[in-house]
Amino acid sequence: MLHGPRTIARTIVCSGIILATGVNAARAADPTGDWKVADGVANIRVAQCSGNMWGVVAWEKVPGGKDKNNPDAAKQSRPTLGMPILIDMKKKPRVDAWEGQVYNAKDGQLYSSTIKPVGADQLEIQGCVLGFLCGGETWTRVGPPIPSSPANSMAKGAPKGTPGTAPKSAASGAPSTAAPAPAAPKTTGTANPAPANPAPKAAPGQKQAAAQSADIGDICLLPDIARFAH
Repeated sequence: MLHGPRTIARTIVCSGIILATGVNAARAADPTGDWKVADGVANIRVAQCSGNMWGVVAWEKVPGGKDKNNPDAAKQSRPTLGMPILIDMKKKPRVDAWEGQVYNAKDGQLYSSTIKPVGADQLEIQGCVLGFLCGGETWTRVGPPIPSSPANSMAKGAPKGTPGTAPKSAASGAPSTAAPAPAAPKTTGTANPAPANPAPKAAPGQKQAAAQSADIGDICLLPDIARFAH
């Protein structure tokens, strides 16, 4: 049976709608990227590190913050920029949500937490103390989704050879003469690359109200994450 041009056109349009819906749904379920917290004082960069989601402070409205409320005295002087906020969050079965822990720098405490994308541009954060006293807020997307870090997958799955020896051919056992593979990118968790030319310093007495912190790059390489993710 032959179909007329209108029928074919309708089929193409419907297929396009279905495809677009699938693409939007996939994007909506991606929690990675940079997110502005509800009160606007910081952006949190979320990335997948060795299969789980981590989030760190990637930008702060008032630069130079310290983790002064941490109960561990040794950590009270650490910068809040680059500090893990969402910790080792694992995908929940059959739902677009991840659960783990969230660190609240306002009181220095860890809470059981769940993150859930709502559409493409919002992320719901829910945190509870001992299963009750639950509260949450909604973050707004300010950076696009970002890929998982190859640095962690390479560190986790790369063969461990003797330093300084050439790789051997699988067929003959002789040293391989193939050209070395190109180096992997240094930072794939970077949502907003740092500018090539840094902003000029303010004149004495000039207030830098819109000061931006330097980009932190691939969060999976940060020591506080790498020691858990590798």
